[in-house]
Amino acid sequence: MSSEDKDSQEDELLALASIYDEDEFKRAQDVQGGETRISVAVPQNFRVSLSGNFTGNLENSKLEYTVSFLPPVVLNFEFPPDYPSTSPPAFLLSCKWLSQAQLTALCRHLDNLWEENRGSVVLFAWMQFLKEETLAYLNITSPFEPEITKQEKQPKEEDGCYDIRDAASAHKESSDTSTVEDVESLSILIKEILDFDQSQKEKNFNCKMFTCDICFSVKQGSECMDFKDCKHVYCKICLKNYFEIQIKDGQVHCLNCPEPECSSVATPGQVKELVEEKLFALYDRLLLQSSLDLMADVVYCPRPSCQTPVMQDPSCTMGICSQCNYAFCTLCKMTYHGVSPCKVTAEKLADLRNEYLQADEATQRFLEQRYGKRVIQKALEEMESKKWLENNSKSCPRCATPIEKLNGCNRMRCTACMQYFCWLCMGVLSRINPYKHFSDPDSPCFNLLFQAMEIED
Repeated sequence: MSSEDKDSQEDELLALASIYDEDEFKRAQDVQGGETRISVAVPQNFRVSLSGNFTGNLENSKLEYTVSFLPPVVLNFEFPPDYPSTSPPAFLLSCKWLSQAQLTALCRHLDNLWEENRGSVVLFAWMQFLKEETLAYLNITSPFEPEITKQEKQPKEEDGCYDIRDAASAHKESSDTSTVEDVESLSILIKEILDFDQSQKEKNFNCKMFTCDICFSVKQGSECMDFKDCKHVYCKICLKNYFEIQIKDGQVHCLNCPEPECSSVATPGQVKELVEEKLFALYDRLLLQSSLDLMADVVYCPRPSCQTPVMQDPSCTMGICSQCNYAFCTLCKMTYHGVSPCKVTAEKLADLRNEYLQADEATQRFLEQRYGKRVIQKALEEMESKKWLENNSKSCPRCATPIEKLNGCNRMRCTACMQYFCWLCMGVLSRINPYKHFSDPDSPCFNLLFQAMEIED
Protein backbone atom coordinates (compact mmCIF):
# COMPACT_ATOMS: atom_id res chain seq x y z
CA MET A 1 0.00 0.00 0.00
CA SER A 2 1.44 3.36 -1.03
CA SER A 3 1.52 6.15 1.50
CA GLU A 4 -0.75 8.27 -0.71
CA ASP A 5 -3.42 5.52 -0.84
CA LYS A 6 -3.15 4.98 2.90
CA ASP A 7 -3.54 8.70 3.63
CA SER A 8 -6.49 8.99 1.23
CA GLN A 9 -8.25 6.04 2.87
CA GLU A 10 -7.73 7.41 6.36
CA ASP A 11 -8.88 10.90 5.36
CA GLU A 12 -12.02 9.49 3.74
CA LEU A 13 -12.93 7.43 6.82
CA LEU A 14 -12.39 10.40 9.12
CA ALA A 15 -14.49 12.61 6.86
CA LEU A 16 -17.38 10.12 6.83
CA ALA A 17 -17.23 9.79 10.63
CA SER A 18 -17.49 13.58 10.98
CA ILE A 19 -20.37 13.92 8.49
CA TYR A 20 -22.59 11.05 9.63
CA ASP A 21 -23.65 9.96 13.13
CA GLU A 22 -23.10 6.51 14.62
CA ASP A 23 -26.43 5.20 13.32
CA GLU A 24 -25.43 6.03 9.75
CA PHE A 25 -21.72 5.15 9.67
CA LYS A 26 -19.65 2.65 11.64
CA ARG A 27 -15.97 2.14 10.99
CA ALA A 28 -14.61 -1.42 11.08
CA GLN A 29 -12.12 -2.19 13.85
CA ASP A 30 -9.82 -4.73 12.18
CA VAL A 31 -9.78 -3.62 8.52
CA GLN A 32 -9.89 -0.43 6.48
CA GLY A 33 -13.64 -0.39 5.91
CA GLY A 34 -16.98 -0.09 7.63
CA GLU A 35 -20.75 -0.04 7.26
CA THR A 36 -23.06 2.77 6.17
CA ARG A 37 -26.85 2.79 6.61
CA ILE A 38 -28.29 5.18 4.05
CA SER A 39 -31.83 6.50 4.56
CA VAL A 40 -33.31 6.94 1.10
CA ALA A 41 -35.03 10.28 0.51
CA VAL A 42 -38.78 9.64 0.36
CA PRO A 43 -41.20 12.19 -1.20
CA GLN A 44 -44.23 13.45 0.68
CA ASN A 45 -47.33 11.24 0.80
CA PHE A 46 -45.29 8.27 -0.43
CA ARG A 47 -47.41 5.14 -0.35
CA VAL A 48 -46.33 1.49 -0.08
CA SER A 49 -48.74 -1.01 -1.59
CA LEU A 50 -48.62 -4.72 -0.76
CA SER A 51 -50.80 -7.46 -2.25
CA GLY A 52 -51.18 -10.95 -0.86
CA ASN A 53 -53.18 -13.39 1.24
CA PHE A 54 -52.91 -11.71 4.65
CA THR A 55 -56.03 -13.15 6.31
CA GLY A 56 -55.86 -16.78 5.20
CA ASN A 57 -58.89 -16.43 2.91
CA LEU A 58 -58.93 -17.73 -0.64
CA GLU A 59 -58.93 -14.22 -2.11
CA ASN A 60 -55.90 -11.96 -2.04
CA SER A 61 -56.17 -8.54 -0.44
CA LYS A 62 -54.30 -5.29 -0.90
CA LEU A 63 -52.82 -3.14 1.88
CA GLU A 64 -51.61 0.41 1.36
CA TYR A 65 -49.74 2.65 3.82
CA THR A 66 -48.39 6.18 3.70
CA VAL A 67 -44.83 6.32 5.04
CA SER A 68 -42.21 9.03 5.47
CA PHE A 69 -39.23 6.71 5.94
CA LEU A 70 -38.10 3.40 4.49
CA PRO A 71 -35.59 0.97 6.07
CA PRO A 72 -32.03 1.95 5.11
CA VAL A 73 -29.91 0.67 2.28
CA VAL A 74 -26.90 -0.97 3.96
CA LEU A 75 -23.50 -0.64 2.29
CA ASN A 76 -20.65 -2.70 3.75
CA PHE A 77 -17.28 -1.83 2.25
CA GLU A 78 -13.59 -2.63 2.54
CA PHE A 79 -10.65 -0.79 0.96
CA PRO A 80 -8.12 -2.82 -1.03
CA PRO A 81 -4.47 -1.75 -0.56
CA ASP A 82 -4.39 0.09 -3.91
CA TYR A 83 -7.60 2.13 -3.39
CA PRO A 84 -8.21 4.80 -4.64
CA SER A 85 -5.30 4.90 -7.07
CA THR A 86 -6.17 1.66 -8.90
CA SER A 87 -8.93 -0.53 -7.46
CA PRO A 88 -12.47 0.33 -6.26
CA PRO A 89 -13.70 -0.56 -2.76
CA ALA A 90 -15.01 -4.09 -2.26
CA PHE A 91 -18.61 -3.77 -1.12
CA LEU A 92 -21.79 -5.62 -0.18
CA LEU A 93 -25.19 -3.97 -0.76
CA SER A 94 -28.39 -5.06 0.99
CA CYS A 95 -31.87 -3.67 1.55
CA LYS A 96 -35.10 -5.06 3.01
CA TRP A 97 -37.53 -3.64 0.47
CA LEU A 98 -35.61 -3.88 -2.83
CA SER A 99 -35.59 -6.94 -5.05
CA GLN A 100 -32.49 -8.79 -6.25
CA ALA A 101 -32.75 -7.16 -9.68
CA GLN A 102 -33.08 -3.67 -8.19
CA LEU A 103 -30.04 -4.19 -5.97
CA THR A 104 -28.13 -5.46 -9.00
CA ALA A 105 -28.94 -2.26 -10.89
CA LEU A 106 -27.69 -0.15 -7.98
CA CYS A 107 -24.45 -2.16 -7.79
CA ARG A 108 -23.78 -1.60 -11.48
CA HIS A 109 -24.38 2.12 -11.13
CA LEU A 110 -21.93 2.26 -8.23
CA ASP A 111 -19.41 0.64 -10.62
CA ASN A 112 -20.12 3.37 -13.17
CA LEU A 113 -19.58 6.08 -10.55
CA TRP A 114 -16.23 4.54 -9.74
CA GLU A 115 -15.23 4.49 -13.40
CA GLU A 116 -16.16 8.16 -13.68
CA ASN A 117 -14.11 9.03 -10.60
CA ARG A 118 -11.30 6.48 -10.95
CA GLY A 119 -8.30 7.51 -8.90
CA SER A 120 -10.38 9.54 -6.44
CA VAL A 121 -12.24 8.60 -3.28
CA VAL A 122 -15.76 7.57 -4.16
CA LEU A 123 -17.66 6.54 -1.00
CA PHE A 124 -19.32 9.91 -0.39
CA ALA A 125 -20.53 10.00 -4.02
CA TRP A 126 -21.91 6.48 -3.61
CA MET A 127 -23.76 7.41 -0.41
CA GLN A 128 -25.21 10.60 -1.87
CA PHE A 129 -26.45 8.69 -4.91
CA LEU A 130 -28.10 6.01 -2.76
CA LYS A 131 -29.68 8.65 -0.52
CA GLU A 132 -30.98 11.11 -3.11
CA GLU A 133 -31.40 9.17 -6.36
CA THR A 134 -32.28 5.55 -5.52
CA LEU A 135 -36.03 5.90 -6.11
CA ALA A 136 -35.64 7.93 -9.31
CA TYR A 137 -32.91 5.66 -10.71
CA LEU A 138 -35.05 2.56 -10.16
CA ASN A 139 -38.21 4.31 -11.46
CA ILE A 140 -39.95 3.75 -8.13
CA THR A 141 -43.06 5.90 -7.77
CA SER A 142 -45.99 6.03 -5.38
CA PRO A 143 -47.72 3.67 -4.76
CA PHE A 144 -44.68 1.41 -4.58
CA GLU A 145 -45.20 -2.36 -4.42
CA PRO A 146 -42.02 -4.22 -3.40
CA GLU A 147 -41.13 -7.37 -5.28
CA ILE A 148 -40.53 -10.45 -3.13
CA THR A 149 -38.15 -12.92 -4.76
CA LYS A 150 -37.35 -16.29 -3.23
CA GLN A 151 -33.91 -17.83 -3.63
CA GLU A 152 -33.99 -21.54 -4.33
CA LYS A 153 -30.53 -22.00 -2.83
CA GLN A 154 -29.21 -20.22 0.24
CA PRO A 155 -25.78 -18.78 -0.65
CA LYS A 156 -22.87 -20.24 1.24
CA GLU A 157 -19.86 -18.34 2.49
CA GLU A 158 -17.48 -20.18 0.17
CA ASP A 159 -19.57 -19.08 -2.84
CA GLY A 160 -18.31 -15.53 -2.30
CA CYS A 161 -21.81 -14.16 -1.67
CA TYR A 162 -21.01 -13.04 1.85
CA ASP A 163 -17.25 -12.62 1.51
CA ILE A 164 -16.65 -8.91 1.14
CA ARG A 165 -13.23 -9.48 -0.38
CA ASP A 166 -14.83 -11.10 -3.43
CA ALA A 167 -17.87 -8.84 -3.63
CA ALA A 168 -16.41 -6.28 -6.01
CA SER A 169 -16.02 -8.86 -8.75
CA ALA A 170 -18.94 -11.06 -7.78
CA HIS A 171 -21.65 -8.44 -8.26
CA LYS A 172 -20.75 -8.03 -11.94
CA GLU A 173 -22.18 -11.46 -12.67
CA SER A 174 -25.70 -11.68 -13.98
CA SER A 175 -27.00 -13.07 -10.69
CA ASP A 176 -25.17 -10.32 -8.75
CA THR A 177 -24.10 -12.35 -5.72
CA SER A 178 -22.93 -9.21 -3.86
CA THR A 179 -26.57 -8.37 -3.10
CA VAL A 180 -28.37 -9.91 -0.18
CA GLU A 181 -32.15 -9.85 0.19
CA ASP A 182 -33.18 -10.78 3.73
CA VAL A 183 -36.95 -10.41 3.46
CA GLU A 184 -38.61 -13.78 4.12
CA SER A 185 -42.28 -12.94 3.75
CA LEU A 186 -44.69 -10.13 3.11
CA SER A 187 -45.83 -10.05 6.74
CA ILE A 188 -42.25 -9.53 7.93
CA LEU A 189 -41.73 -6.83 5.32
CA ILE A 190 -44.89 -5.00 6.46
CA LYS A 191 -43.71 -5.03 10.05
CA GLU A 192 -40.18 -3.90 9.13
CA ILE A 193 -41.39 -0.93 7.07
CA LEU A 194 -44.06 0.28 9.52
CA ASP A 195 -41.89 -0.13 12.62
CA PHE A 196 -38.95 1.68 11.04
CA ASP A 197 -41.19 4.49 9.79
CA GLN A 198 -42.69 4.89 13.28
CA SER A 199 -39.30 4.84 15.03
CA GLN A 200 -37.86 7.47 12.68
CA LYS A 201 -40.88 9.71 13.14
CA GLU A 202 -40.49 9.47 16.91
CA LYS A 203 -36.76 10.18 16.63
CA ASN A 204 -37.38 13.32 14.57
CA PHE A 205 -40.19 14.43 16.89
CA ASN A 206 -38.00 14.03 19.99
CA CYS A 207 -35.32 16.32 18.53
CA LYS A 208 -37.63 19.27 17.75
CA MET A 209 -38.84 22.05 20.06
CA PHE A 210 -42.55 22.63 20.72
CA THR A 211 -44.72 25.09 22.65
CA CYS A 212 -47.25 23.39 24.91
CA ASP A 213 -50.70 24.89 24.27
CA ILE A 214 -51.67 24.35 27.93
CA CYS A 215 -48.76 25.75 29.99
CA PHE A 216 -47.20 27.68 27.04
CA SER A 217 -43.73 26.38 27.94
CA VAL A 218 -41.22 25.65 25.18
CA LYS A 219 -39.95 22.07 25.55
CA GLN A 220 -38.10 19.46 23.56
CA GLY A 221 -40.10 16.82 21.74
CA SER A 222 -38.89 14.06 24.09
CA GLU A 223 -40.82 15.87 26.85
CA CYS A 224 -43.96 16.24 24.73
CA MET A 225 -46.64 14.11 23.09
CA ASP A 226 -48.80 14.68 20.05
CA PHE A 227 -52.26 13.37 19.23
CA LYS A 228 -52.06 11.04 16.23
CA ASP A 229 -54.93 12.47 14.20
CA CYS A 230 -54.68 16.23 14.70
CA LYS A 231 -50.93 16.46 15.54
CA HIS A 232 -51.56 18.98 18.35
CA VAL A 233 -48.62 18.91 20.76
CA TYR A 234 -48.64 19.23 24.57
CA CYS A 235 -46.03 18.59 27.23
CA LYS A 236 -46.26 15.24 29.01
CA ILE A 237 -46.68 16.84 32.45
CA CYS A 238 -49.85 18.68 31.42
CA LEU A 239 -51.28 15.66 29.61
CA LYS A 240 -50.51 13.42 32.58
CA ASN A 241 -52.50 15.65 34.93
CA TYR A 242 -55.31 15.92 32.38
CA PHE A 243 -55.50 12.13 31.85
CA GLU A 244 -55.43 11.40 35.59
CA ILE A 245 -58.34 13.75 36.33
CA GLN A 246 -60.47 12.28 33.54
CA ILE A 247 -59.74 8.65 34.49
CA LYS A 248 -60.45 9.21 38.19
CA ASP A 249 -63.79 10.74 37.17
CA GLY A 250 -64.52 7.66 35.05
CA GLN A 251 -64.42 9.62 31.78
CA VAL A 252 -62.26 7.15 29.88
CA HIS A 253 -63.95 8.03 26.58
CA CYS A 254 -63.25 11.74 27.07
CA LEU A 255 -59.46 11.73 26.72
CA ASN A 256 -59.76 14.05 23.75
CA CYS A 257 -57.26 16.59 22.54
CA PRO A 258 -57.52 19.66 24.85
CA GLU A 259 -57.81 21.92 21.80
CA PRO A 260 -61.38 23.30 21.67
CA GLU A 261 -63.65 21.49 19.21
CA CYS A 262 -60.90 18.96 18.36
CA SER A 263 -62.15 15.37 18.20
CA SER A 264 -58.78 13.57 18.30
CA VAL A 265 -58.56 10.95 21.06
CA ALA A 266 -55.49 9.66 22.90
CA THR A 267 -54.59 6.04 22.17
CA PRO A 268 -54.37 3.53 25.04
CA GLY A 269 -50.63 3.34 24.40
CA GLN A 270 -50.27 7.08 25.04
CA VAL A 271 -52.32 6.84 28.23
CA LYS A 272 -50.23 3.92 29.48
CA GLU A 273 -47.02 5.86 28.88
CA LEU A 274 -48.08 8.78 31.08
CA VAL A 275 -50.23 7.52 33.97
CA GLU A 276 -49.30 5.15 36.79
CA GLU A 277 -49.84 1.42 36.38
CA LYS A 278 -52.77 1.20 38.81
CA LEU A 279 -54.52 4.14 37.19
CA PHE A 280 -54.00 2.66 33.75
CA ALA A 281 -55.46 -0.64 34.96
CA LEU A 282 -58.56 1.30 36.04
CA TYR A 283 -58.66 3.05 32.66
CA ASP A 284 -58.24 -0.24 30.79
CA ARG A 285 -60.96 -1.96 32.79
CA LEU A 286 -63.45 0.91 32.43
CA LEU A 287 -62.70 1.24 28.74
CA LEU A 288 -63.14 -2.49 28.18
CA GLN A 289 -66.38 -2.60 30.11
CA SER A 290 -67.89 0.43 28.39
CA SER A 291 -66.74 -0.78 24.98
CA LEU A 292 -68.29 -4.18 25.57
CA ASP A 293 -71.52 -2.51 26.66
CA LEU A 294 -71.67 -0.37 23.53
CA MET A 295 -69.87 -2.48 20.90
CA ALA A 296 -69.27 -5.99 22.14
CA ASP A 297 -67.80 -7.10 18.81
CA VAL A 298 -65.07 -4.42 18.55
CA VAL A 299 -61.60 -4.44 20.13
CA TYR A 300 -58.40 -2.52 19.37
CA CYS A 301 -55.13 -3.85 18.04
CA PRO A 302 -52.70 -3.82 21.02
CA ARG A 303 -49.68 -2.71 18.97
CA PRO A 304 -48.90 0.89 20.08
CA SER A 305 -48.19 2.00 16.50
CA CYS A 306 -51.44 0.51 15.16
CA GLN A 307 -54.47 0.64 17.52
CA THR A 308 -56.80 -0.30 14.64
CA PRO A 309 -60.38 -1.36 15.59
CA VAL A 310 -60.81 -5.10 15.04
CA MET A 311 -64.07 -7.00 14.62
CA GLN A 312 -64.22 -10.23 16.63
CA ASP A 313 -66.47 -13.24 16.93
CA PRO A 314 -68.29 -13.02 20.30
CA SER A 315 -67.74 -16.77 20.77
CA CYS A 316 -63.96 -16.46 20.33
CA THR A 317 -61.26 -14.46 22.13
CA MET A 318 -59.00 -14.21 19.08
CA GLY A 319 -58.68 -10.95 17.17
CA ILE A 320 -56.79 -10.47 13.88
CA CYS A 321 -55.84 -6.92 12.94
CA SER A 322 -56.68 -6.09 9.33
CA GLN A 323 -53.86 -3.55 9.15
CA CYS A 324 -50.80 -5.29 10.65
CA ASN A 325 -52.08 -8.91 10.58
CA TYR A 326 -51.37 -9.38 14.32
CA ALA A 327 -53.30 -12.27 15.92
CA PHE A 328 -53.91 -11.52 19.60
CA CYS A 329 -56.05 -12.44 22.60
CA THR A 330 -58.80 -9.86 23.04
CA LEU A 331 -58.61 -10.21 26.84
CA CYS A 332 -54.91 -10.00 27.77
CA LYS A 333 -53.82 -8.31 24.49
CA MET A 334 -50.92 -10.75 24.09
CA THR A 335 -50.26 -13.14 21.19
CA TYR A 336 -53.23 -15.48 20.77
CA HIS A 337 -52.86 -18.51 23.06
CA GLY A 338 -55.86 -20.61 22.12
CA VAL A 339 -57.96 -22.14 24.92
CA SER A 340 -55.15 -21.78 27.49
CA PRO A 341 -55.87 -19.25 30.28
CA CYS A 342 -54.33 -15.78 30.04
CA LYS A 343 -50.94 -15.64 31.72
CA VAL A 344 -50.55 -13.45 34.78
CA THR A 345 -47.23 -12.21 36.19
CA ALA A 346 -46.23 -12.56 39.84
CA GLU A 347 -46.47 -8.77 40.26
CA LYS A 348 -50.06 -8.78 39.05
CA LEU A 349 -51.25 -11.51 41.42
CA ALA A 350 -51.84 -8.99 44.23
CA ASP A 351 -53.97 -6.76 42.00
CA LEU A 352 -55.81 -9.81 40.65
CA ARG A 353 -56.83 -11.14 44.08
CA ASN A 354 -57.95 -7.68 45.23
CA GLU A 355 -59.99 -7.23 42.07
CA TYR A 356 -61.52 -10.71 42.53
CA LEU A 357 -62.54 -10.10 46.15
CA GLN A 358 -64.14 -6.74 45.33
CA ALA A 359 -65.94 -7.98 42.18
CA ASP A 360 -69.54 -9.14 41.90
CA GLU A 361 -70.42 -12.71 41.04
CA ALA A 362 -70.54 -12.13 37.28
CA THR A 363 -67.13 -10.42 37.24
CA GLN A 364 -65.66 -13.22 39.37
CA ARG A 365 -66.84 -15.80 36.83
CA PHE A 366 -65.30 -13.68 34.05
CA LEU A 367 -61.94 -13.53 35.89
CA GLU A 368 -62.02 -17.29 36.50
CA GLN A 369 -62.58 -17.92 32.80
CA ARG A 370 -59.87 -15.44 31.82
CA TYR A 371 -57.09 -16.55 34.18
CA GLY A 372 -58.25 -20.00 35.34
CA LYS A 373 -59.63 -21.05 38.74
CA ARG A 374 -56.27 -22.42 39.85
CA VAL A 375 -54.56 -19.07 39.35
CA ILE A 376 -57.33 -17.27 41.27
CA GLN A 377 -57.14 -19.82 44.10
CA LYS A 378 -53.35 -19.49 44.26
CA ALA A 379 -53.65 -15.71 44.53
CA LEU A 380 -56.15 -15.99 47.39
CA GLU A 381 -54.04 -18.56 49.25
CA GLU A 382 -50.94 -16.40 48.95
CA MET A 383 -52.87 -13.42 50.32
CA GLU A 384 -54.07 -15.44 53.35
CA SER A 385 -50.56 -16.78 53.92
CA LYS A 386 -49.10 -13.28 53.76
CA LYS A 387 -51.68 -11.94 56.23
CA TRP A 388 -50.99 -14.78 58.66
CA LEU A 389 -47.24 -14.16 58.51
CA GLU A 390 -47.73 -10.43 59.09
CA ASN A 391 -49.87 -11.10 62.19
CA ASN A 392 -47.99 -14.03 63.71
CA SER A 393 -44.32 -13.70 62.80
CA LYS A 394 -41.37 -11.34 62.61
CA SER A 395 -38.56 -11.26 60.04
CA CYS A 396 -35.01 -12.18 60.99
CA PRO A 397 -32.96 -8.93 61.04
CA ARG A 398 -30.20 -10.64 59.07
CA CYS A 399 -31.85 -12.84 56.41
CA ALA A 400 -35.53 -11.72 56.69
CA THR A 401 -36.81 -15.26 57.22
CA PRO A 402 -40.29 -15.19 58.87
CA ILE A 403 -40.06 -16.50 62.46
CA GLU A 404 -42.91 -17.39 64.84
CA LYS A 405 -42.33 -17.31 68.65
CA LEU A 406 -44.27 -20.01 70.43
CA ASN A 407 -42.59 -20.01 73.84
CA GLY A 408 -39.29 -19.39 75.61
CA CYS A 409 -37.36 -16.24 76.42
CA ASN A 410 -36.77 -13.22 74.20
CA ARG A 411 -33.31 -14.41 73.11
CA MET A 412 -34.06 -15.83 69.66
CA ARG A 413 -31.99 -17.70 67.08
CA CYS A 414 -32.87 -17.86 63.38
CA THR A 415 -33.02 -21.46 62.13
CA ALA A 416 -32.01 -20.32 58.62
CA CYS A 417 -28.86 -18.24 59.27
CA MET A 418 -28.26 -19.10 62.99
CA GLN A 419 -28.19 -15.43 63.94
CA TYR A 420 -29.10 -14.48 67.54
CA PHE A 421 -31.47 -11.54 67.92
CA CYS A 422 -33.81 -9.91 70.45
CA TRP A 423 -37.52 -10.60 69.95
CA LEU A 424 -38.47 -7.26 71.56
CA CYS A 425 -36.27 -4.75 69.67
CA MET A 426 -35.21 -7.10 66.83
CA GLY A 427 -31.59 -6.11 67.42
CA VAL A 428 -28.73 -8.46 66.41
CA LEU A 429 -27.11 -10.16 69.46
CA SER A 430 -23.53 -11.31 70.04
CA ARG A 431 -22.82 -14.93 69.17
CA ILE A 432 -20.43 -15.25 72.15
CA ASN A 433 -22.71 -13.82 74.83
CA PRO A 434 -26.22 -13.15 73.49
CA TYR A 435 -27.60 -12.64 77.02
CA LYS A 436 -25.45 -9.55 77.63
CA HIS A 437 -28.08 -7.52 75.78
CA PHE A 438 -30.56 -8.23 78.60
CA SER A 439 -28.12 -7.71 81.54
CA ASP A 440 -26.55 -4.45 80.32
CA PRO A 441 -28.14 -1.43 82.14
CA ASP A 442 -27.63 0.71 79.02
CA SER A 443 -29.62 -1.71 76.85
CA PRO A 444 -33.26 -0.83 75.96
CA CYS A 445 -34.17 -4.43 76.87
CA PHE A 446 -32.44 -4.49 80.28
CA ASN A 447 -34.04 -7.13 82.56
CA LEU A 448 -36.61 -7.98 79.84
CA LEU A 449 -35.32 -11.44 78.97
CA PHE A 450 -38.53 -13.11 80.18
CA GLN A 451 -41.00 -10.31 79.44
CA ALA A 452 -44.39 -11.53 78.13
CA MET A 453 -43.33 -15.10 78.89
CA GLU A 454 -45.64 -17.38 80.86
CA ILE A 455 -43.58 -18.99 83.63
CA GLU A 456 -44.97 -22.08 85.26
CA ASP A 457 -43.99 -23.32 88.77
